[in-house]
Amino acid sequence: MASIPPLVSLQAFEAVARRRSFALAAAELHLTASAVSHQIARLESHLGVRLFERSAHGVRMSTAGEHYLSRVAGALGAIAAATDDLRHGVSNSLYVHCSPSLATLWLMPRLRAFAQAHPQIVLNLSASPTHSDFGLGQADIDIRYGVPRWTDLVVEPLFEETILPLASPAFIKEHRLRRLEQLLEVPLIQSTVSVVQWADWFRQCADKRAPERFAARFDRAQMALDSATQGLGVALESATMAAQHLADGRLRPVLGMDKALRVKAHFAVYPARHATRPPVESFLAWIHAEAARTSESTGHRPTVAKRGGGAATSHAA
Repeated sequence: MASIPPLVSLQAFEAVARRRSFALAAAELHLTASAVSHQIARLESHLGVRLFERSAHGVRMSTAGEHYLSRVAGALGAIAAATDDLRHGVSNSLYVHCSPSLATLWLMPRLRAFAQAHPQIVLNLSASPTHSDFGLGQADIDIRYGVPRWTDLVVEPLFEETILPLASPAFIKEHRLRRLEQLLEVPLIQSTVSVVQWADWFRQCADKRAPERFAARFDRAQMALDSATQGLGVALESATMAAQHLADGRLRPVLGMDKALRVKAHFAVYPARHATRPPVESFLAWIHAEAARTSESTGHRPTVAKRGGGAATSHAA
């Protein structure tokens, strides 16, 4: 542990990085600006790199500083949360990290049911596309999106999704969309982080090459879906993520449910040692029950999770 810098220096670094100001960071930490500057200089000396670039126009993080912040901010947050829990006598805290679109479109509408079933568990939920670092104690469970290549972790698939072209009723009517070939002639919306891209869909469902230009590109499923509701184009998205959009009539499958690809791309991931914690056991049992209900409502067979060490085989297209 000798290589760990002083906590006060790390706190000063995080505050300056977040506020982009030594003066504002000093006010937040109840220190003088010179004291904060001293702590940053001390940390830079300890690390052997410059974390900030100072100029007459203010302070800007260096590339090394940005990278370091991405690693230590979560650890500092975990320390603060653990301290707060201990101070208030909370022993059943659960820290769940989730991919943003799943958190907003699928998990959040269901959390009230979890809270009612487990009132003794204090749930802490964070969302970002960056996976949690379990080595830094950032989360008990990480709900990840993508192709599972996470060694030395338990990987439990949640549900199978149907990926298909979706558009607003007005857009479908305006362009008189009835045939697959027409998708080559209308604006398409690309989800840049999706495990299924337009090129995959056209190749497998139409035996054609996808267009090289798109009306818009988004790195969140929710933004792609919302843009489709606004008539920007056709989105290739998950019917599970779009469930509310479809139920409200804001979106419709362009070609029905026939031309679709099925994938498993959302997973509950955690170190095997976490499985013995009662809050983790409760959350995993609950989320798999919710995933099973989702699968049943979409006509898919529920995914049966494999418990224990190692990764479950869990991607299918």
